[in-house]
Amino acid sequence: MELDHIVHFVQKNTNETVSDWRGQGLPASIGGQHINWGTQNVLLYLKDCYIEWLSVEKQEVAMATEHPLTQLLMHDQVGFGTICLRTKNIVELDHDLQQRGIETTGVLNAERRTEDGELIKWKMLFVKESVSAKLPTPFFIEWLETDEQRYNKLRDKGVVQKMNEVLTIDRCIFGVWNPMETESHWRKILGGSLKMDNCRIEFRKTNETQERLEEVYFTNGTHKLEFEQGFYWLPSL
Repeated sequence: MELDHIVHFVQKNTNETVSDWRGQGLPASIGGQHINWGTQNVLLYLKDCYIEWLSVEKQEVAMATEHPLTQLLMHDQVGFGTICLRTKNIVELDHDLQQRGIETTGVLNAERRTEDGELIKWKMLFVKESVSAKLPTPFFIEWLETDEQRYNKLRDKGVVQKMNEVLTIDRCIFGVWNPMETESHWRKILGGSLKMDNCRIEFRKTNETQERLEEVYFTNGTHKLEFEQGFYWLPSL
């Protein structure tokens, strides 16, 4: 299992978000619209994962949907939301989690319409839980294409450039009230290890009123940047 993407909720519009990150020398681009959820996103692709800056496009649609990620966005409004992990067999993963007594939403179909009209589809899986101040459990994704197929299309469109493909994430640090308890829970969900092939997960104690992801470290990150109530450690470019 690998980190697929980091979800960061933002209140800026998509053009502002793209401009801000390109101003940091990082080639972010508009992802598209989730029509059924009333949301839209900006994406920064890295070598083997990406960052998603997710915002509300249509308030009335977002408020009415029962989609877990949109409900978390409506609760939090701004700041790091959660992370998504990539699997090659989401049906098998769903079965395994349920066999271990972990209730899920079942496999959900999802899609996004890009700026150029392409419809991208995938499957998602969430652990069933209420949105609250407690740390959300990661959710899971299975793409309907291989990673190489997806990236070849993104290269052809110019969304993935040479710079994108040298950027990687070293670790994600979560602020929680009881690090040992949370680590035990996540190890159960993730099959025993908090170290994936492309990212490490770390927990530290926080006194904040909400448990969430607090800092994202790029590999060789030395420059700290605050963006929409989230902290990134960026490499020198």
